[in-house]
Amino acid sequence: MKKSQSLLLTVALLLTLALSACGGQRKESTQLPPLKIGAMSSMDYLPYVVAEKMGIYDSLGLEVEIVKFFSANDRDAAFRAAQVDGTVIDYTGAAIQHAAGMPLALITAHDGYFEMMATGGLTTMEDLRGKKVGVSRNTVIDYSTDLMLRAAGMEPTDVEKPEVNKIPLRLEMMVGGELDGSVFPDPFITIAKSKGFASLSSTRALGISVTGTMMRREALDEKAESVKLLLRGYNLGVDYLLSHPRSEWQSILVEDAGIPEGLADRVTLPDYRHAVLPSDKDMEETLTWLHEHDLVPADYAGEGLVDGSYLPQ
Repeated sequence: MKKSQSLLLTVALLLTLALSACGGQRKESTQLPPLKIGAMSSMDYLPYVVAEKMGIYDSLGLEVEIVKFFSANDRDAAFRAAQVDGTVIDYTGAAIQHAAGMPLALITAHDGYFEMMATGGLTTMEDLRGKKVGVSRNTVIDYSTDLMLRAAGMEPTDVEKPEVNKIPLRLEMMVGGELDGSVFPDPFITIAKSKGFASLSSTRALGISVTGTMMRREALDEKAESVKLLLRGYNLGVDYLLSHPRSEWQSILVEDAGIPEGLADRVTLPDYRHAVLPSDKDMEETLTWLHEHDLVPADYAGEGLVDGSYLPQ
């Protein structure tokens, strides 16, 4: 009897070990490759951060790392060097790299907005005539500046446009009186307003969307399931933002978006939507501007720049 019990225990132990081994192998074989997503300070990528901080990506079985940048040049260099799998970017930057032969695609639009901020005494876009408006050349800042000027009946040549790539430096130069205005995303909009600067125009007033997430084609091909879950987590992050009071996630604005603690409750959030492709209108206007500035070949039409294969169904 004892020998029989001993045999049964041995068999049970062996079965348990075998099942554990199989389970471990199954988990390892289905583990999704992680993703690194680049971003500059803005409200565009907030749903990604919420999904990361609130454990949404953990629940989906996906590891996501958000890599912060403070200039478009640094962000784009990291993307080209494959230091990130994808990045939040303006449509102009994505199209320029795509037209130059970089294998990539925009997989979703974003809802962040940009505002033209101006120093004291300037209250209308017309007041900027002949003034210094800092830009990051050939980026959403340059593009938005031109569109805002034209919407006000002006031309880009009606202002001086010194190039200052880093967003914090542009704000410092406005504070120091070296610039009269510049286009900013939040959190810099809120910071600028706290310093008494006025908002003269915005992409929201123009009814345009200008940013999205682009991914390296290599990542789209080799990490397709991870990319799909990235956007699923983004949608869940949007749901969280819309269904939970700001007090539950406001610390993210301070710790990750760089908003001073005393200003976090003043930030106006975008009207966040679930992941959606850039509109044809926004892409056409972007390409028109790029062609006007000879930033893409004359025959470039953006074919393959947008890929909707990864949107959650």
